[in-house]
Order: sequence, then C-alpha cells, then structure tokens
Amino acid sequence: MKHKTAKPIFLSVVFSIFLMTTAVFFARNHVFIPGIDTDSLQPITIPDKPSPQIVQSARNQIGKTLRYDPAYTKLTYPMGDVPISKGVCTDVIIRALRDQNIDLQELVHQDMSRNFSVYPKRWGLKQPDTNIDHRRVPNLMTYFTRQGWAVRNTNYQAGDIVTWELKGNRPHIGIVSDRKIGDRPLIIHNIGSGTREDDVLYRYTITGHFRLPVQ
Repeated sequence: MKHKTAKPIFLSVVFSIFLMTTAVFFARNHVFIPGIDTDSLQPITIPDKPSPQIVQSARNQIGKTLRYDPAYTKLTYPMGDVPISKGVCTDVIIRALRDQNIDLQELVHQDMSRNFSVYPKRWGLKQPDTNIDHRRVPNLMTYFTRQGWAVRNTNYQAGDIVTWELKGNRPHIGIVSDRKIGDRPLIIHNIGSGTREDDVLYRYTITGHFRLPVQ
C-alpha cells in the first residue's frame, strides 16, 4: 500500500521555508517601535543607509528631553540652552542644528537685529530678545523663508523641517524622519511629553515646509 503523506509533508516544509524567508526579509526592513504615536497598524520601515545628521541628532534627544516646558528662561548667548531634560518644539530643531554648528539663537538674533520690522509682532516686543526669539515657531518660519529654505512641494525628505497649526492657532514644528509608515514619514518633535518620533505629518494643518542647504 502506498503512503499518501509524502506530498502534504513536502508542501508543509516548503510553506514553512517560505514563511521563514518572508519573516527574515520583513524583520530586516520593518519594525514595530513601542511608544510611537500612530494611527496605523502598519509596521515602521527603517532604511538600511545611515540617517541624515540632522535626523540622527534629533533622534538622539529621545529619552533625554522628557517634558515640555514653555517657561521663559534667561539663556547665555550664543549657544544658550535650557536643560536637555526639558524644552519646547523649537528646541528639537535648535539642538539638532547645533550638532552641525548652526546656532539658530545667534543667526535669528542677528537677522532680527537688522530686520526687526519683518518679524511677527504678536508678543509686543520692542527689540530682539536672545532668550526667546529663536524658540518661537513664527520667528523660525520667517528666518527660514528669508534664507530661501522654503520648499514649495509636498515631497517630504528626511531632514526637512515642517511647521503646523494646532488647535487654538498654536504653532508647532518638527523634523521629518527617515523612518516611514507606508509612504508617510514619521516626525521627530516635542508636542507635550518630551522628544518623540511620531506618525503626525498629516494630523495637523501644515503651514510651512523647509529644507536646509546642508541636507
């Protein structure tokens, strides 16, 4: 009598090999990262090549900047900063660029000192203030635009800077990550609970898109 189990066993082995191969490929290219704010059940794609420096510098703040603190703080000048454990959304960008020897505190102050009238007046200031000017999103938007860094398309690349308007007309800013969910890049930012890498690019109203020439 012929046994009829050989074919099912063979197919089972082939199928198991297929699943293992697929799992290895999937694991090398995708990952679920606990704690990331996402509305998607899709895995996060991590590129094989090294992250752009601005992205890596921003990501290095995760786990160090643990809270959001908008309190006015007197800073040294230049290169002044609040303690790394706290900050606001703009501090993510400021700290990331300082790793590339770009000090927004000094650059924004210099430009505001020469061109104070072109910057927003919503805070009632009569002159530049090195403690806070560079930590305000509208001022950064003005400075970036004046430098010719505004991008007129929706092709968001790793290292780009994006600004949004949150509910209550509150401005926000973050850095585009090289990690994605589908074709949607994550954002490295601080929106209230410290620096994080979240799926929020299209969650709020986008008001600005900037690309520094160092990228």
